[in-house]
Amino acid sequence: MKLTHNTILITGGATGIGLALARHFAADGDQVIIYGRTASSLAQAKAEVPGVITRVCDVADPTSRDALTQWLQDEHPTLNAIVNNAGIQVHRDFTADPGMDTLEQEVAINFTAPIHLISRLLPLLQRQPNAYIFNVSSGLAFSPMADVPVYCATKAAIHSFTLSLRHQLRDTRVRVIEIAPPIVDTGLGGNKGSGGVSLFFP
Repeated sequence: MKLTHNTILITGGATGIGLALARHFAADGDQVIIYGRTASSLAQAKAEVPGVITRVCDVADPTSRDALTQWLQDEHPTLNAIVNNAGIQVHRDFTADPGMDTLEQEVAINFTAPIHLISRLLPLLQRQPNAYIFNVSSGLAFSPMADVPVYCATKAAIHSFTLSLRHQLRDTRVRVIEIAPPIVDTGLGGNKGSGGVSLFFP
């Protein structure tokens, strides 16, 4: 990857792994754009990483995603990297109440949204001298955990999609990279006692 002067969009960049990546890239001199669902979380992230550009976006909403991608094309035409990191994890017991009211939101945030963003932003990325798509999957894509079955399934889908997309873009200037972090304590699934984000992004 080009080491500096990238323009990078990090989805779910206000907390956890996304915020750690934002801090890392900003320290290297890259222009970092993060979005999140609430202005308060973005303001807190900006207080920690003053150089980031923030944008409120509900990634589960197609209209909000369309507005985000149009804004990026209009205001940040040098965008050359996307980190698809946003995700939610819902515990579901299909022998009792699987919580079907939140199913579509979990699938949309974890799987549909990254595909939508990539499809809308790929023409912009292909105009850059060097471009990168980072898709964050999970170790749970390969060894699923029974009490978060939909989360694991969406991460397995992201893994499979990344392999196919990498093959389709093999003759272009766009590199497709999968990040499969171990379980870290980001607050996503209440993994208390697991390693902190700093173990993965020191």
